Amino acid sequence: MTDDWKRRIDELHAELVRRDDPVAWVMEADAVEASRRYPRMALRGPVFGVAMSDAEGGWRIQTALVNGMPQMARDELHSHLWFTAKDRTDDPLERRALLAAVAVLEKEPANEVEALGVRYRIVRGDEYAWSGEYGLEPPRPTDPDLAELDWDGWDHSSPDLGFALDPTRDDGPMAGALRLGMREFTYVGTRFAAAAQEDSRRAVRTHPDLVRLPVGFAVVERDDKGWLSCSSPQATPHGARRWLYQSMTQDFPLLLGENEALRSDYREAAEEFRAAGRADEATVAGRHFRICRVERVVRMGPDGPEPPRPSDVDQYGPSKMHPTLLEDGTVVHDD
Repeated sequence: MTDDWKRRIDELHAELVRRDDPVAWVMEADAVEASRRYPRMALRGPVFGVAMSDAEGGWRIQTALVNGMPQMARDELHSHLWFTAKDRTDDPLERRALLAAVAVLEKEPANEVEALGVRYRIVRGDEYAWSGEYGLEPPRPTDPDLAELDWDGWDHSSPDLGFALDPTRDDGPMAGALRLGMREFTYVGTRFAAAAQEDSRRAVRTHPDLVRLPVGFAVVERDDKGWLSCSSPQATPHGARRWLYQSMTQDFPLLLGENEALRSDYREAAEEFRAAGRADEATVAGRHFRICRVERVVRMGPDGPEPPRPSDVDQYGPSKMHPTLLEDGTVVHDD
């Protein structure tokens, strides 16, 4: 343990003692126990979103880091700026500035644009879970969840939105130890191409600090090779349960064609899962699903969050996504 690491952990411990918060102590104990039961990192890979500079010179998340490719995040920024120009200003000069940024994103795989004094950046993070003897870590008892279990609605909110990318903020000693311990994390092994490994080593130098994003909860499925992700991270454990329930009752049966017996099995398993309330596992037709805890980190450097790396792959490029918008607000539907 370096002196800087030890000093930071001592500061976090002292702050925890000063707060004299029983809930915080229970959460810390829960984190310690989880680190013992699930000691191994299971890396899923990179995720991408959009961050924007704030008035204080820092950075905040604009769109959630859940996309599997940089271009998906560019498309989200493209739409955000276009609709801002269309619906949120009546000033032609402001609209012109916003549309100038849109024009760049229509033609280039740009990782940063500026409009109205705000810098927007495509941001890269790494998504992972913790695993142990019994597989991926499920939600912890102290993870916040919905008080009322709504199975039929849908929550499109994300705890990422507006989240400040502050590498000095830690929730407690365990969170601080994890963040500091991961500063030297790089890609290794045959799973990663040489270029990806080299980029990850370079990122340790160019973006040495880390920010841990809000924890998410995803549905994963066990197969012969391990655990496969089925959903993007949801804000709460029950958000992931609801995703799984609705998939078993609506989405999965659509793929079964005329096999009514198997469709019935899915419906029955879904209702059993719902009746169990806060269950974190479900089995149907030989398939085993689990709600798992998902964590993500973003690297930070002197100029802010890390953008996509050269080895990050896009399967498609930029395009014109919306009709032409004139400076007076007129929408021209192109033929």
